[in-house]
Parts: sequence; structure tokens; C-alpha cells
Amino acid sequence: MLYQQLENQRVRCRLCAHRCFIAEGKRGVCSVRENRGGRLYSLVYGKLISLQIDPIEKKPLFHFFPGSKIFSIASPGCNFRCSFCQNWQISQITKGPRGQIVGENYSPQEVVQLALESGSQSIAYTYTEPTIFFEFAYDTAKLSRRKGLKNIFVSNGYQTPETIEYLAGIIDAINVDLKSFSAEYYLKYCGAKLEPILRNIKLFLQAGIWVEVTTLIVPRENDSPSEIKAIAEFLASLSPDIPWHISRFYPHYQMQDHPATPLETLYQAYEIAKEAGLHYVYLGNVPSPQYTSTFCPFCQALVVERRFYQVRSYLEEGGRCPRCHKKLPFRLK
Repeated sequence: MLYQQLENQRVRCRLCAHRCFIAEGKRGVCSVRENRGGRLYSLVYGKLISLQIDPIEKKPLFHFFPGSKIFSIASPGCNFRCSFCQNWQISQITKGPRGQIVGENYSPQEVVQLALESGSQSIAYTYTEPTIFFEFAYDTAKLSRRKGLKNIFVSNGYQTPETIEYLAGIIDAINVDLKSFSAEYYLKYCGAKLEPILRNIKLFLQAGIWVEVTTLIVPRENDSPSEIKAIAEFLASLSPDIPWHISRFYPHYQMQDHPATPLETLYQAYEIAKEAGLHYVYLGNVPSPQYTSTFCPFCQALVVERRFYQVRSYLEEGGRCPRCHKKLPFRLK
């Protein structure tokens, strides 16, 4: 799906914002889409490297079916090369001269059946970048919707507008990893551009897809008050109700020379985001209910209490605050 045939058996992939031109016999940036005789093939359709039952808060999604279970799947590969990737063993395995396409074969029907048997309310396409196994995610999501399941992307947000048109109506929610507000940062550490992600967050909202955003704060790289403020103001300009998850960095992969994010930096980021007008700001990798629970922005009542992945909801019918009874931005059905 989503490619254009060109002269001399070349193709142009239209799945993600790289829009790779791929010669015959070659692969795109993701290393899992290959040009064979002028036709583009997915090498990871149904090739799953991870299947897991998670709490939905792990994605993280805090305002979408809070406290529910979600069936998570991933295939190998990614269209980014983030220096700080926590799942680099599976996201980067397809790249380089020793790149491998690994995993076990599953059909959409098998995934949906496993999700139903697990008692999950949703399927998450996650751990690696779901866009690169789009065809399998698309077929699975269409089937799972007919079975009453929701579908969630956990994504770097680097799709093309054409891909988002396909996602509208089959994907219910997405957590977009907005890694920085700097084009230089994206180019240096991710091998990508910033602008498509900012555009796509708007497009997801316009498509009626539930959106939450995560930003990993890396010391010395994207932790300045000015950059944190810029991200917060951008999100607030779209909607003050977008939940923003600000996560603590730990040394990993190719960034083991960077220290863990000081807690003081995260607490300052939280205050900056609140001052910018965001109603729902959360700190990730910080074991404090104060920064992971949801409070009503109108009366400050505790609405959803989270202690690690233990969740207790006080929401009234229809997602209303238990104290002031105002309707709050939650997706509950």
C-alpha cells in the first residue's frame, strides 16, 4: 500500500515523511520495504517480534479507557535511528549490513483472537514504529473493530497525510512521541525532520483520533526551559486538553554518556507546561502519584488516581468530575 511506481523500475514510498525513492532491489530507510521488480513489498507483514499484555497507562495513554488492559504487538524495524532508543534491539535490528527480518508469523485473525482471549479492550501497535508494519496493522485494526476492540498507535508521528487518511476511522487513539522542538535535534539524533510531526499532530486531531503526546527530556539536549515552553505552548495552541507526558531519560543505547534527567528538571518542566495553559501534564518514570494522577482543572478534585500501574477512577458517568460534575476529556466508550 501507499507507493508510486516510477521509470526504470524505481518506486517512491508514500507511507512516511521520508518518502523514499527506492531503486530495484533496494530498501527504504526503514529497511523493511523492498523494491522487487518495480513493486514495493513489505518484509514484515505478520512478522511479529513482540506480543504482550500491558496496562494501557504503559503506552502511555491516561485519558483513554483508564485502567484497562491492552494487547501490544510489534514487528522489527523503524524509520528513525534514535540514539536514545530503549527498544533498539528490535527497532534497529533490520538495519546495516547484518540487518535481519526476525519474528514469528501471525495472521490478523490470530492477533485479534489472542487479544480477545486476553481480556484486553484494545490492541496497541507499539514498541517499534507501527507505521513500518502499516499493512498488517491496517488489516488487523479493521478486523478488531468489527470484534469491538479499539486500536492504538504508539508512534513517532512521521506518517504522510495520505497514511493518516487511511488511519482515520480505524485507529482510535495515538500517542505521538514529540522528541524535541528543534529541527537540529531531530536530524542529529533521529535522522528525521520536525515539521511533519507538528503537522501530523494537527491532522490526527482533525481526524477525530484521540491524541496524547510524550517527550523524553534528555539532559543537555532538549531540557532548556525555552524549549519545554515552546512545546507546551504549541500543544496548548491546539488544545489545552491534550495530555502531555514528560518522561525522565536514563542512559541507554548510544547515549550512555548522558546522565539521567534530574528530578528538578522534570518538576520545572511540569510547572512550565501548566503555566503555558495545558490542563493535563504528567511525569513519566517518576514514582509520585502527584505527577501521575489526574486532577480536575476546574475544582482540583482527584479524578483518576495512579500509583505506578494501579489505577482507581473516580469519574462519574460520561466522564464527569465527581465534585463539580463538569465533563472532562476522557474517551471511555
